[in-house]
Amino acid sequence: MGQGRTIFPRRAVIKSGAAAGAAGVLGGLPGAASGAPEAREGDDVYASLRRRVDSTPLVDTHEHLIEEAGRLSGQSDHIKADDWSFLVGHYLNSDMLTCGMPRADHEAFFSPETDPIRKWELLEPYWPWIRNTGYAQAVELAAKRLYGVEELSRETIGRVQDAYRQTVAPGFYGKVLGEVAGIESCQVNSLEVPFSESPQPTLLMQDISILGLHMGPDLDAYAKKPGIEVRDLSDWHRVVDWWFESYGPYAVAVKSQAAYSRNIDFDDVPPEEAEGAFKKTLEGDPVTPADEKRLQDHLFWYCARRATEHDLPVKIHTGYYAGDNYMPMGRLLGNADAASGLCRTAPDTRFVFMHINYPFYEDLIAVAKHYTNCYVDMCWAWILSPVAANRFLKQYLVTAPANKVLTFGGDYIPVEPVVGHAALARRGITAALTGLVDEGWLDREGALALVDPIMRGNARTLFDLERKTARLKTAPWL
Repeated sequence: MGQGRTIFPRRAVIKSGAAAGAAGVLGGLPGAASGAPEAREGDDVYASLRRRVDSTPLVDTHEHLIEEAGRLSGQSDHIKADDWSFLVGHYLNSDMLTCGMPRADHEAFFSPETDPIRKWELLEPYWPWIRNTGYAQAVELAAKRLYGVEELSRETIGRVQDAYRQTVAPGFYGKVLGEVAGIESCQVNSLEVPFSESPQPTLLMQDISILGLHMGPDLDAYAKKPGIEVRDLSDWHRVVDWWFESYGPYAVAVKSQAAYSRNIDFDDVPPEEAEGAFKKTLEGDPVTPADEKRLQDHLFWYCARRATEHDLPVKIHTGYYAGDNYMPMGRLLGNADAASGLCRTAPDTRFVFMHINYPFYEDLIAVAKHYTNCYVDMCWAWILSPVAANRFLKQYLVTAPANKVLTFGGDYIPVEPVVGHAALARRGITAALTGLVDEGWLDREGALALVDPIMRGNARTLFDLERKTARLKTAPWL
């Protein structure tokens, strides 16, 4: 590749002549299963599975992507510096600290005041210690596939910076996600607004974030737009109802990451037991921890029931915490037990437990096996711990129903590393299925038959993507 020249490689996956994904965003998405190569006589198992996996589009069930316009303007609050360092600013930035980088150097690395080329000098002493992690592998794979750079180094970082600048241009989200990563649609949990009215709604499908509806309340984020004056709990119920009535028809799910501040053991608390705590919270008066929990629990179930009425699955963070130097493991240990309680309390609500509850993924497999309404999402897992993700998928597929696992979500704020994460996921899915055949737990045809469901079919069904896509094409904000 020439100096600074951006490359969008000819598909990283095999292109199908009749590709048409659930979202149909780009029209040229790679590899509908009907066009995937069949197993050939004499093929080894790995080769036939690799062809099938590489030619099948992914439904990406979890991202935090900034809208493309925010990237083009560089105005998003989540962009510290609009240069190549942005690619390592989500997740890999934590490994940089935990391997020993001083915080002063860490801050300088992500500062817009630091020259982009000089930033490599700050990272270079620590790169050998983090390059092995899934976080770093995803970034290097993305640089290779997007920019034609084999590895990040002192010699290549100038080319990476030039290519980064040239890549961020109108339409690049569709190219990065569809043409390079082989993703037919994404589901975005916006970190900037409760629901993003995306100008690319069939590519960047949206969750309704309910975090500030049941953990708070967050009046600024949720009450201002509907224009509802909140004086008591019933007013807040009206706020919740407004968000579901306005965006429920266009959302694919609702999402809460309350597990970062408490366990997900939400009791079904009636409104009269939460009213007093809501009043005190609204007025800024002290609330006991027990009353605070009762209020959060009540509001969680109010949101979950509204979601069920609108046929929206409820996504819940489980397991490992992003960030560094704060993670109460005892709280994580309780997530799977709490998940079983949620499924038991509301059998008509479909719960999607995210991130495989790493590192306690075996416990969550047991919940999925036992409860009809429990689904497990592997979002984040392939970069969090690729080997654990491989083990999870192997164990899951011989333990629980195969229609209840979702195998990919990039979980990124920047779009570019999604390419690397998707590549790791395809590698891991292939390896897991090959291992099950080699060990005699599946035959080759059985393994091949699982590829399309676990990569996109399960998500299409669970989130009703055909109907949502049709509705989003006529979304009122377009």
